[in-house]
Amino acid sequence: MTGVSPFVDKPVKASWLARLGAQEDLNFLLTNRIPRIAVTQLMGHISRIRSRRFTAMAIWVWQRFTDLDLSEAQSTRFESIHDCFTRALKPGSRHIDPQPAVWCSPSDAIQGASGSIKDGMVLQAKGMPYALSELVGPTVDLNPFLGGHYTTLRLTSAMYHRFHAPCDLQLEHVTYISGDTWNVNPIALARVERLFCRNERAVLRARSADGIPFLIIPVAAVLVASLRLHAVDVRLHLRYRGPNEIPIAAPYSKGQEMGWFEHGSTIIVITPPGVALLDSCQSGQVLRMGQGKWRTDDPASGR
Repeated sequence: MTGVSPFVDKPVKASWLARLGAQEDLNFLLTNRIPRIAVTQLMGHISRIRSRRFTAMAIWVWQRFTDLDLSEAQSTRFESIHDCFTRALKPGSRHIDPQPAVWCSPSDAIQGASGSIKDGMVLQAKGMPYALSELVGPTVDLNPFLGGHYTTLRLTSAMYHRFHAPCDLQLEHVTYISGDTWNVNPIALARVERLFCRNERAVLRARSADGIPFLIIPVAAVLVASLRLHAVDVRLHLRYRGPNEIPIAAPYSKGQEMGWFEHGSTIIVITPPGVALLDSCQSGQVLRMGQGKWRTDDPASGR
């Protein structure tokens, strides 16, 4: 016995793997080897075309290629694609974990890379490290987060795109960092070094009600270079010209809406020592906004 199943047809398996590799290459080329910023800005204009007929046709096509489900939407009569992208949900569609020591997922998402912050470095994918300082920029003091944890949450195009407070908090500062619009899907994350550090993003500095500092970092992507925050009276997007440092004093209760993407993308959450991922949270897990995600009484920290 060689340990290879006698039922595996090796030539067929090799052929299937070759086709899969070709599909990944095509996906990478179609979403990244294009004029990303120009296409993203064009998509922004198209998404705001106010026509119910055009919007209905676009949603029909969208549903053919994704698992877009509008059954939870507060309204299904959309004037534009943008209205569908940024849709609100029916009241009660998401359960907010009530435990005070548990912070919840700020959005619907698929969990990506997560782990401990070691020597100021984190991972975007296996074998693809990047410096946290490069992600957040020079104005953010990272000392409270060294030895803490990072969590990557990926929103697909079909998901609910609004994000919410993971705990009772005070939003203290927003740093806007302009950048590129690389796709943030797993194929690109495995091929493009420091991808999150290249893309447009905002760094939200927050503090929980019991004084714990943490960062929420929404990252834009191809077709997704626009962000709205309720605490900021301007839309953050590729043509935004500042100021890039925005002091804020905005309180939020756990589960309260903080803003939204104009499409799907990524949220990175940085927490200090003493705030750790729940054991039940695993890479690839599909999360719902409000689902328990972190604990603030991590026994390993002595908190």
